[in-house]
Amino acid sequence: MIFERRLLTRDRGAGILEKFWQIPWSFVVLLCAVAAVGYVALLSAGSGNPDTYAQKHAIRFGFGLVLMLGLAMIDIRVIARFAWLGYLGGVALLVLVLVHGNVGKGAQRWIDIGPVQLQPSELMKIMLVLGLASWFHRASWEKVGNPLFLIPPAIAVLVPVGLILKQPNLGTALITGMVGAAVFWAAGMRWWKFAIGFAAIGVAAPIAYERLHDYQRARITTFLDPESDPLGAGYNIIQSKIALGSGGLWGKGFLQGTQGHLNFLPEKQTDFIFTMIAEEFGLVGALTTLTMLLLVVVFCYLVAFRSKHQFGRLLAIGLGTNFFLYVFVNVAMVTGSIPVGGVPLPLISHGGSAMITVMLGFGLLLSAYVHRDAEMGPMRE
Repeated sequence: MIFERRLLTRDRGAGILEKFWQIPWSFVVLLCAVAAVGYVALLSAGSGNPDTYAQKHAIRFGFGLVLMLGLAMIDIRVIARFAWLGYLGGVALLVLVLVHGNVGKGAQRWIDIGPVQLQPSELMKIMLVLGLASWFHRASWEKVGNPLFLIPPAIAVLVPVGLILKQPNLGTALITGMVGAAVFWAAGMRWWKFAIGFAAIGVAAPIAYERLHDYQRARITTFLDPESDPLGAGYNIIQSKIALGSGGLWGKGFLQGTQGHLNFLPEKQTDFIFTMIAEEFGLVGALTTLTMLLLVVVFCYLVAFRSKHQFGRLLAIGLGTNFFLYVFVNVAMVTGSIPVGGVPLPLISHGGSAMITVMLGFGLLLSAYVHRDAEMGPMRE
C-alpha cells in the first residue's frame, strides 16, 4: 500500500490538460456517431417528434459524455484501489431492488434514485469487471492456476448472477456470467477448468429449465417454432423478421417503415430498434450500424493490447466483452437467432440505465488508455 501511494504521488505529473489531450478523440467521435444513429432511429420511432424518445436520448448521451471524460481524468490506480467498494455498492443495489424495486412487465428490476430510475443489473456488470480486474491484476500465472485462489472471484460472479435471476432477468444474468468468464479467461484460468464449468452447466440445464417462469419457457418454445403461436408468444419475432426483410438493400426511407409506424413492430424504441433501422435504411444501413458498433469493440481490445499493466488489460477486455454481448444478443434476438431476452442495443436503444452505465464503462476504459503506462505495483507470487 505504501509502495502504491508513492507511485500515485510520483506519477501525478501529467496535468489534467495533458491527460485531456491524450484522450483518443477519434473514439469519442465514433461514440457520438453511434449515438447519432440512435437519435435518428428514435426520432423515427417517435413518428418524427423528438420529445417522444430522441430528445431524452440526446440528453442522456450528453450527460454520459461528460461523465466519461471526467472518469478518463482519474488515475487508473485510484480506480483500482476502490474497485471492490464499487462492486459491493453494486451488490447492495441489487439487494435493494429486490426489497424496494419497481415492478414492470412482470419483473422487479428498477429502483428510483431521486428523479432517476436505475436498473442496477446494468451497473453491476461494470462493477463486476472492476472487482475481478482488481483481484487478478497482480496475480502470477501460478497463482491463477491455484483453484483456491479462484474461489473468491467465482463467488463474486455467482452472487450478482443469482440476485439478477431473482428479479427475474435471465438475459442479463447470462451476460453477467459470460462477462465474468471472459475476465477469468483473460487472467489465465486454465481451459480444463472452463471445460468442467461448461459440463456442469450442461448437467444443470434440464433442471434449470424446469425452474424457469412460464414466459421464459414460452420464449424458448417460440424461438424453436415462432409460427406455433403467431398472435401470441411468436408475434414479436414474426413481425421483426417481416420488417427486416421488407427493408431490402436501401430501405424504405426515413419515417416510411410500415411495420414500425403502423405499430406492428413491438418495443420499436428499445429491444427492436435495430429492426427499425433495417426497415427504413435497409441492409446498407444495418451493416453500417453494425460496423460502427464493431469498431467500438475493436477499440476496447486495442486498449487491452496497449496497456502495460494487467488491471488495464482485464478492465478493457471485460468492458469490450460486455459491449459485444449487448450487440450480439440484441441483433441475434431480433433476427430470430436466439430467444427474445429484452437486451437493448447499446447507445442506440431508448433507456437511461443502459446509456449511463455504458458511458461509465467507457470512462473507465479511457482512464485505462490514458494511464496505460502507469506502474501498478509488484506482482503477487
